[in-house]
Amino acid sequence: MTSDKPKRISIKEIISFVVSIFLAVVFLWFAFRGVNTDEVLSALSHISLFWIIVFITLTLFAHFLRALRWRIILTSVKKDISVNHLFGSLLIGYGVNNVIPRLGEVSKAVSVGQIEGISRSSIFGTIIVERVIDIVFFGASVIISGLIYSGNLYDEFSWLEPTIYFGLFAILTIIFTLFLTIKFREKFYTGIVLASGLISERWAKKLAEIFDKLITGFSSLKGTKNTILVLFISVLIMLTYAVTSYTGFYILGMESNSKNLISTAWIVMSISAIGIMIPTPGGIGSYHTITKSILVNLFAFGEGISIAYAALTHALSYATHLVSATIYFFLFRKKYSTLKKGSLFELNDEN
Repeated sequence: MTSDKPKRISIKEIISFVVSIFLAVVFLWFAFRGVNTDEVLSALSHISLFWIIVFITLTLFAHFLRALRWRIILTSVKKDISVNHLFGSLLIGYGVNNVIPRLGEVSKAVSVGQIEGISRSSIFGTIIVERVIDIVFFGASVIISGLIYSGNLYDEFSWLEPTIYFGLFAILTIIFTLFLTIKFREKFYTGIVLASGLISERWAKKLAEIFDKLITGFSSLKGTKNTILVLFISVLIMLTYAVTSYTGFYILGMESNSKNLISTAWIVMSISAIGIMIPTPGGIGSYHTITKSILVNLFAFGEGISIAYAALTHALSYATHLVSATIYFFLFRKKYSTLKKGSLFELNDEN
């Protein structure tokens, strides 16, 4: 039975939170350093409400596509999962990440696990598969950015090329590890049971169960049809992100300041995503710094309008995630009350 006691916050979690806040403050200082505040306020005073609505709609549509992709990956774990449940869980995850980085992955797994009656360990396996796919596609988008940029992108951002190499190495390592784990499943299983059994039989049994469910999640993407669908939807997700970045220029009336707005939007989308991956709450500061740097250094936009673009697009995404997460939190909580499953964020795995 799930314990009703609240989970205690560990020292490690407190330190992680403090470090993330510190990083956010440092990045914000770099982003706004030397920027004329009057220019920023002037740019923000001419925003378009219509394009804001389009931006928010595209943001939610991208997450809906993610929910569809996740549903396909989860097919071997459980068929006919509600897309609405997955969509709501994704938004809850993004909302939690806006406050505590990386905890959103746990939150969305727990959310889906409780409302759909699936093992959260299996769900974590599919989340890892998703993250590998995301990194591959974002890496590809950065490479495409280097091809479509008129100059040498890697000269402008010297840290970008080693980041790509490191990312590719990490992806290959993860894929190779997953391949070996799935292929030699029994040997890994036996090794975990024997090693943990030296400490505790109870832990050995628990770890064996978790390992089995994780492998189920890792090997969830099966069949040529499902693989093609996942790749196709992933392409649509990237294109939607690019169009969302494109829309951001129209919100602030920046479209007339760029000769090729489509390529500009693609490059901004690709490289600024690295800022979201940095462990600050919701990409605060890191996104602003990188986005401003792209617009100023690559496309000669003014610092004021550049930081206005970064601040506004981030604020819209941030608010969309928080509001949507809050709505779905209470909708799901109402459903949970009938199931008597306990709190949404209870981390004990009963399945």
